[in-house]
Amino acid sequence: MRVATGFSPVSAVLFDLDGTLIDSAPDLGAAADKMRVDRGLPSLPLSHYRHMSGAGARGLIGVAFGIAPEHQDFPALRDEFLNNYEQCMTERTFAFEGVSELIARLVAINLPWGVVTNKAARFAVPLTRAMPLFDSARTLVCGDTTPHTKPHPAPLLEAARQLNIAPAHCLYVGDDERDIVAGLAAGMGTVAAGYGYLGKAAQPSSWGAHALINSPAALLQLLDKA
Repeated sequence: MRVATGFSPVSAVLFDLDGTLIDSAPDLGAAADKMRVDRGLPSLPLSHYRHMSGAGARGLIGVAFGIAPEHQDFPALRDEFLNNYEQCMTERTFAFEGVSELIARLVAINLPWGVVTNKAARFAVPLTRAMPLFDSARTLVCGDTTPHTKPHPAPLLEAARQLNIAPAHCLYVGDDERDIVAGLAAGMGTVAAGYGYLGKAAQPSSWGAHALINSPAALLQLLDKA
């Protein structure tokens, strides 16, 4: 089915994963916080980690230890963080409120949907397989599916290729500026998810997206206007 909205006619909807469809901050934060506790440092509350959850190891290690990627200890800490996360990544992660209803609506109107994430397949594949929400997804493009990650458009173009749908007829939804940059570069309609892991200084209204939503239900309303 093709849905006519304020964008070009939409034949598929693509989503970022973390911070857009699922709230994985509790597991990501736990993986970083375990590193602190293992070193005898006091545990930090999830609120300290949440706003940096979209930045992956770089952001979470920065919160836990104040260490940037340029630090000599960062590679070892990153590997430890990723191993911790791999062990706990399905324990506390859940879909944001309204996402299940949104996906059910896409399926009901026969509008293909999929995921384009910078999360490596090592994590994205088992995580999505563990959640029934993703059973109807038509494509999953991970951070290592193509030679480039977002904000490069290559992952989005690969998703469109897999769906056999022109990029101009795809809509991409994400909670980070790099999602919008990638979507625009791919020639897609773009929607900024203002409910995700926005940093304290983030201004999604300035990202240049075609639309800004504050809940998954708002995207459903946008599509239902067709």
